[in-house]
Amino acid sequence: MREGGHDATWIGELAEDPGDDEVLAMAVREGRILVTLDKDFGEMTVVRELPHCGIVRLVNISVRRQAAAILGVLQTYADSLGQGAIVTVEPGRVRLRPGRDEA
Repeated sequence: MREGGHDATWIGELAEDPGDDEVLAMAVREGRILVTLDKDFGEMTVVRELPHCGIVRLVNISVRRQAAAILGVLQTYADSLGQGAIVTVEPGRVRLRPGRDEA
């Protein structure tokens, strides 16, 4: 993502895993869209109504296709993500859960 000119932070670069709640809070503080393989973030924001700046969840997307999938989602759904949408990307399918400002 960085090579493509995007300002990205990878949690794997941190000394230790801060946990899901702190990862989500960091993304909100920094105004970042959260890209994840973990369904817990969507559940945290829907069930617990925690704030977020948009979430992209990749499901069964091969490692070599992840960057292209993310870039495609950012390009296609930028406005929706900016309004707090959750976009789930699966092979052959993209699902959009509108954000709080779109519903």
